[in-house]
Parts: sequence; structure tokens; C-alpha cells
Amino acid sequence: MRAVLETADIAIVALYFILVMGIGFFAMWKSNRSTVSGYFLAGRSMTWVAIGASLFVSNIGSEHFIGLAGSGAASGFAVGAWEFNALLLLQLLGWVFIPIYIRSGVYTMPEYLSKRFGGHRIQVYFAALSLILYIFTKLSVDLYSGALFIQESLGWNLYVSVILLIGMTALLTVTGGLVAVIYTDTLQALLMIVGALTLMIISMMEIGGFEEVKRRYMLASPNVTSILLTYNLSNTNSCNVHPKKDALKMLRNPTDEDVPWPGFILGQTPASVWYWCADQVIVQRVLAAKNIAHAKGSTLMAGFLKLLPMFIIVVPGMISRILFADDIACINPEHCMQVCGSRAGCSNIAYPRLVMKLVPVGLRGLMMAVMIAALMSDLDSIFNSASTIFTLDVYKLIRKSASSRELMIVGRIFVAFMVVISIAWVPIIVEMQGGQMYLYIQEVADYLTPPVAALFLLAIFWKRCNEQGAFYGGMAGFVLGAVRLTLAFAYRAPECDQPDNRPGFIKDIHYMYVATALFWVTGLITVIVSLLTPPPTKEQIRTTTFWSKKSLVVKESCSPKEEPYKMQEKSILRCSENSEAINHVIPNGKSEDSIKGLQPEDVNLLVTCREEGNPVASLGHSEAETPVDAYSNGQAALMGEKERKKETEDGGRYWKFIDWFCGFKSKSLSKRSLRDLMEEEAVCLQMLEETPQVKLILNIGLFAVCSLGIFMFVYFSL
Repeated sequence: MRAVLETADIAIVALYFILVMGIGFFAMWKSNRSTVSGYFLAGRSMTWVAIGASLFVSNIGSEHFIGLAGSGAASGFAVGAWEFNALLLLQLLGWVFIPIYIRSGVYTMPEYLSKRFGGHRIQVYFAALSLILYIFTKLSVDLYSGALFIQESLGWNLYVSVILLIGMTALLTVTGGLVAVIYTDTLQALLMIVGALTLMIISMMEIGGFEEVKRRYMLASPNVTSILLTYNLSNTNSCNVHPKKDALKMLRNPTDEDVPWPGFILGQTPASVWYWCADQVIVQRVLAAKNIAHAKGSTLMAGFLKLLPMFIIVVPGMISRILFADDIACINPEHCMQVCGSRAGCSNIAYPRLVMKLVPVGLRGLMMAVMIAALMSDLDSIFNSASTIFTLDVYKLIRKSASSRELMIVGRIFVAFMVVISIAWVPIIVEMQGGQMYLYIQEVADYLTPPVAALFLLAIFWKRCNEQGAFYGGMAGFVLGAVRLTLAFAYRAPECDQPDNRPGFIKDIHYMYVATALFWVTGLITVIVSLLTPPPTKEQIRTTTFWSKKSLVVKESCSPKEEPYKMQEKSILRCSENSEAINHVIPNGKSEDSIKGLQPEDVNLLVTCREEGNPVASLGHSEAETPVDAYSNGQAALMGEKERKKETEDGGRYWKFIDWFCGFKSKSLSKRSLRDLMEEEAVCLQMLEETPQVKLILNIGLFAVCSLGIFMFVYFSL
């Protein structure tokens, strides 16, 4: 008999909804959502605690509670390797990648590639690939896993559950931007950790401790005779009855079907570099930090939190198999279909089944809220990041003259488009990967992301890498990966009680080894083509590589014949360890006193220049009080307000409310001097400054979290 939510449980879930909506609307009221930086980067005002919490819950979505627990039930500790690997890669993001992104002054990862290599074809390729991955691996799986939990607890139709879940999430994301996302993520992180720890303690007490979990898991096999009689099954073939012999090891032998250690280290780890160091969902949160110290602090916090999923998600999944082996370890497709509605397997119901059977009334509502929090945190992160990429890297290239208001509207509309496509993909997910959802996500990503990881690593660590090499290397890797992915869909794995007649290169080569080949082939082609073609320009590598992140910034003039107030001539900015003053050379030789009184309304266009005539990104995107238009790289430009159409004072109240609700507003220009605007050019360097005391504390934290991660790998693999 299905356990159901009682009145007290539903009341707790309702209270959670009220809290989330309240925090989201508070963020809407307090934040500036009318600018590109305000909506997409939260005005670069976030602290390390909020960002660290948002990083954690943006990753630990409902698919982790369903997928990690399901893989734990099916194959033991192996799936925990991704969590400890993430712990280490987060520090690579904070200490290597983020300083370069800040130094480059970019909003999106495709924009970084465009600035590093020049041109737009790599930018468009990566933007399109990111959106495809969001829809086919993240959104659809999140929607399915969240709906599966609701279906298990309430018995609702899967698609009704999906539509209900995306309603509030889309509302918060569309109206509130990244500020609302991060604020609500902070609440959801606390709720998820408390709820998951509670379930872990209850389930551990039921079993008798961690050592007892390991002992009883190896004995957790279904009663085949009882199942055949109970379900009146005609098919007596059975499979997946006994736990795997190496279920208590994380990294396994080279031929293992779950986590072969050579494939994980050489293929999965480089592929994961894309997710943790170059994926917009993750990077966008860290770019919202006040400065580099808060950015590093957030990755440290998220790294320590990544120690938890192994114990609060994977282990409870193993306990669920111990307690409900006859259902979780269904013996054949016919039995699985009767238990959970999927012929591929029922391991995905491990976590919701544990909640509904083991948790008392009241706490069951808390766990329901935890699952909804996990889903909403993942969805709002993806919605915001995907709309950022589409708006600034695709739409802006098509409509170069689009206003800031138009970009905001397009970003919101794109969210609705993604939702429709994702819902349509859910049925495919249901039948994939033998019921192990988490492995489906990893397999699809491993066929498409290793080439991207290779490009980012070469772009950052090798100055000689150029656009031609990156493009042809990336295209070669993408084509090979897409072919392998197509073959994987064409030659689907047979049901577990049927013979596997797939070609040997499909069934015998693990996807991690394919990822290894894709990564190294892409890198090799990129290096060869780069060496055979002209090197990148100095402008392309000035702020975009690891070796130049602390170098002197020199902005050359675009043309000496341009307008006198376009900040064209050399402006030298220095950033030293002891925070020395920043020196400016005033444009065109004018004295500082001669322009002190110049007001923005006297300037038709104020924007820095670069070789191609496009604006150079600046980290000092002022949210202040000025209406802005966004260039393709997100750079705010101050346009002559005199040429704007005057808004009517007697506009309808209805439209005024809509404008406020969506974050559209137009304010008069504030009295800011040209010197104030020029000093914004130094913000990117100021953000990279750290005091010796802060740097020491952060480095101690880095050593501690990396040591813990390595210890966990060794402990669970030996």
C-alpha cells in the first residue's frame, strides 16, 4: 500500500512554498533587475556564503537525490567518485579559472572563447552546445526526477507533476534574475542539508550503523520465489539479483561497467572540467562575487559541502535496497514494470521509497519540501544561465542594436521555450540507462563535453593556441562525439534478461574511454593546427590566459581621429600586492581638471575601444542609476538620453506594475563625472586584490579541502 502525505506534511510543504516565494519577491524588490549585470550577475554583490550555498544546490538537484541514491542502490559506492572529484575541481575553478574570467571582464563562457580567440564561430558553437546539454541532460532529467518523487508520494500523473513544478520556478527566475536565484538557493541549501541528514540518521538507526550497512548491502538480494508468486509472473528469467562483488569500492578495475579507474581519471575528470570550470550554471554564480576572495571562499565552502552527498544520498540509497530489495532490485523487466512503471529498472525509486516508508508524519513533509527545493534550485539555475547564454551570445549577435529592455524580454521568453522542449524529452529519459538516471546524464555529457574541456584548458594554459586550431579541434571532437552518441541511441542496451547483440565497439568500450579519446584527439588537433597557422594577437591573450592574469593592462586607441571623449588613448592600470594607487592617463592628453565637471548628458557615447572596434568588456558594469544598453559582450554603454523618447507620465497603472514586476525601469541620469566612469575600468583589477591575511586563510582552506578529497578517494577505493 502506498504511503501518502498527511495534513501535517502538506502544511509543511505549503509553508516552504510561502517562504521561497517571499524570499524571491523580496529579492525582486531589493535588487536592480533592469540591467544586464543586475539581472544576469546579481550586480556582482554576492558574498561567499550565499554563492557557496548556491553552488551546492545548483549541482545537487532532484536528479542527484533520485540518481545518486538509485546508483547507490544498484551498484554501491562507485557513484560517489563524481562528488569527491567535484570537490577538487571546484578549487581549480576558484584558483585558476575565475581570476581569468574576472580579468577578462566576461559575462558568459561563450563570450570568453570569443574574446580569447576572436571571431564568433567558436562562441556560437559553444553557446549552442551548452543549450543542447541543458535541455537534454539537465532540464528533462530534473523534471522527470522531481515528478517521480511526487508520483511516488501523491500518486499524481507524471506530466501533471512536471507542469506544476515548473510553474513557480519559472515565475521566480523570469522576474527576479540571479539575485532571486541565489537568495532562494541559500534557504534551499539549509533545508536540503537538514532534511537529508535527518533521513540519513533515521535510516542508519534502522540498519545499525555504517559498518552494518556495508555488511547487509552485500546480502541484499530479492526473494525471487516470493516475487514470482506475488506478481504472478510468467517470465521466470531473472537478472541483477545479487549486488556486485566490488560494490564497496569506488574506483574499480579497468573493465568495470560503472567506474573503471583509468577511464575515470583520464576521461571523466577532463570531461568534468567543463561542468565545474566552464559551465555557465556554475561559473555565473561565482562571477557574482564581490571580489576574488569571496569567489575563492565560495568554492571552498561548496567543496566542503560536496563531502556530504556520499553519506546523505548514496548511503541512504544503499539502505533502501537493504530494506526493500524485492522492489528496488526488481528481477526482470516484467516485474520492474509492475513495481515502478519502467522496464529498465526501479533503482530510481530508492530515495522516495525510503522517505515514504521510513520517515514519520511531519518529517515526511519536510523531505517532500527538500525534494522540491532540490528541483527548484536546479531549474532556476539552469533557466537563468541558459537565458543569459542565449540572450548575450546568440540573440545579441543577430540583433546588434537590441536595447537592454529587449534583451531582458528575450531572455524571459527563452525560458518558456526551454520548458516546452524539456517536457517533450521526458519520455525518452524514463527508459534510458537501465533505470540509473545519473549514469545517463554522465554518458551523454561525456560524448559532447571533453572537446570543450580541452579547448578551455589550452586557451588558458597555452598562449600559442589560436582560433583556427580551437575551431577545427573542437569540430573534430564534436563530430566524433556526436557520432558515438547517435550510435548509443541507435543501439540501445537490451533488457537485462535478453542477450546483448550490439557491436563490440558499442558494448565493450566504456563511455569514459570514449571521453578520454575525444579529449586527447581534440587537444592534439588543436595543437597541430595552431602551430601551422598564425599565432593569436597580443590583444587576444592580454587578459585571457593564466600567464597574463596579473600583467599590466594597456588599452590602445582605436583611432586618433575619433571623438575626443571616447577614452581612446592609453590608459594604464596597475594592480600590485599592496594595493597601490591606480594611475590614469586622461584621454587625448586632456588634463583631469578640464574634464572634472563634464557630466554624462554631455557625452553621446562613452565606451572603451579595441582593435576590431567592438567594446572591451569592463567589470565595472554600473548598475547605478543610468539606463543602459548592452553590447554583445555585456558591456554597458551610456547613450545620449536626449535622443530617447520621453516616456509619458500618465502611463496606465497596469503597465507600470508589469514593468516593475519584470524589472524594467528607466531613471534619469545621475550626476556622475567622467572621472567616476573612467575609474570603473579599474574594477576588474581591484576585484583580484587580496590581503596577505586573507590569502593565507584561503590557502589553508585549499590545502584542507583537497586533502580531504584525496583521502576520501583512497579510503573508498582500497
